[in-house]
This record gives sequence, C-alpha cells and structure tokens, in this order.
Amino acid sequence: MYELSEIETVGVVGAGTMGAGIAQVAATAGYDVVMRDVKSDFVENGFDAIEDSLSRLVGREELSEAEAEAAQDRITGTTELDDLSVADLVVEAAPENMEIKRDIFADLDEVTTEGTVLGTNTSTLSITTIANATDRADEVVGLHFMNPVPIMTGVEVVTGERTDDAVTALAHEFAEELGKETWESDDKPGFVTNRILMPWLNEGIRAFDEGVATKEDIDRGMTLGTNVPMGPLELADHIGLDVCLHATETLREELGDRYTPAYLLKRKVEAGDLGKKTGRGFYEYGE
Repeated sequence: MYELSEIETVGVVGAGTMGAGIAQVAATAGYDVVMRDVKSDFVENGFDAIEDSLSRLVGREELSEAEAEAAQDRITGTTELDDLSVADLVVEAAPENMEIKRDIFADLDEVTTEGTVLGTNTSTLSITTIANATDRADEVVGLHFMNPVPIMTGVEVVTGERTDDAVTALAHEFAEELGKETWESDDKPGFVTNRILMPWLNEGIRAFDEGVATKEDIDRGMTLGTNVPMGPLELADHIGLDVCLHATETLREELGDRYTPAYLLKRKVEAGDLGKKTGRGFYEYGE
C-alpha cells in the first residue's frame, strides 16, 4: 500500500509560482504531470515560468537541453479538475485560503480514486481541517515545498490528526525522489518553518521601522552574523510582503499577540508594495 513505485502521474492544482515549480521538479524527476488551474491564462503563465526556469538551469549546465525539453513534454496543462483522475498523487498549491483549499479537496475526493495520496502545499493552515473536507483524511498529508521550488532543497512533511503513517512515509520518499531533503512537523500552527521564520522576519521589519539600523545593515548583520543567505527584509521581499502578512496574521489568530504583524509590514501591503513581484518592497527591483 502506498508504494513509491506505483506513482507514475502527479497532479498539481495551481499553476502559480509554487504549482509551476512543483510541476517542474516532478517532471524533471521523470513523472508525468497534469497541471491544473482555473483559467487557461494561468496555465499558460505556468508553462512560461517553467520554460524560463528550465532555461536558466540549462544555462548553468545543471540540465541538458534534451532533459529540459523532455521535462516540458511530460507536463499536460488543463482547466478541468476531472483530468486529475489519472493522478497517483496530487499536490494542491492553490492560494492560502482555507475555504478554497477545502473546496478543492472535497472535489479531489470525488475525482480521484481511493489510494491516491492528496498533498497540500499549505504553509500555515491546518492539514486536519483541510483533510476533513474529504472522506479519506488518512490519505491527506502536508507537502510544504520551499520557494523557489526548483532551487530550494527542503520539503516540510506535515502530518494531520488522521494521516496514515504509510502516507507520511510515502510523502518523504516522493520528495526525496525529486531531489529534496525533508523534515517532519506535527499539524501545529505554522509547522516548523513559518512558526520560527515569520517572527524573525517580523522583528527585522520592526527593527527597521524603529530606527535600530538601516535596512541594508539589518540584512548585512543577519547574513554575516548568522550565516543565512538573506537578511529578513530582503527575504520578506522575495517571499512577498502580502504572503508574510497573511501568514503572520494566521499565526496570531492561533498563537497570540507575540505574532502581531509589524505596523510597517501592514503599511507596505496596503500601499501595494509587495516586494520583488511588484518591483518594490523594502528594496526596489528592476526588470
């Protein structure tokens, strides 16, 4: 039951930054992939992102042109959720909204066969609550990929209240088959990564707002002082300030006032300065 060797086709729900990245690494690992989003434009944008990402990997000689073309050929795009019926494992990468995710999982419960593992890429939301939208909560597991998926080596495996141990083991094995390394978290708010990461980002933003140091020196101090690749302000820009705010607010609801978002973070989001994706956050980004 739940053997990695039986997974041939991977379904991905969502063709945005995370979904396209997951589709890419699955296809590169040799799986057939069905990538679904609600609009054909979203699917096409996902394909464009995958092509650009693969081209960069070819340019760095991490993939051959033949390997990149083969990966693209393994991915089928669709707007029909029913097309995921062929999948042996599905990873949902829809917006971080509980209602949306529960609706998707209720539909996946109908269109996929029993024994198909249903994974969610949620970064903060309860696996147990998502799984309860189905009649097979034992087959639902968290597969939290890090952004950008093709570059980052980590995947957080999160177990819900009823996740079968064999499903958890398969999630680890599948991620490792994609060339990732894994760690495991219980279904607690924020899991391991965001429970610790979001306060770190939030405090960096608060320190800047309170004039402790310039944004450059805050980031430089953390990169040189703790050996992380990016400081909190630069990393927040890369994640997306709206994503950081949503995650922090979710954690505050669950864990209390120690997760209260920094005022400057809220102000930036209200201004539409969301980071690298909009060209301006704490830093400015060109074309």
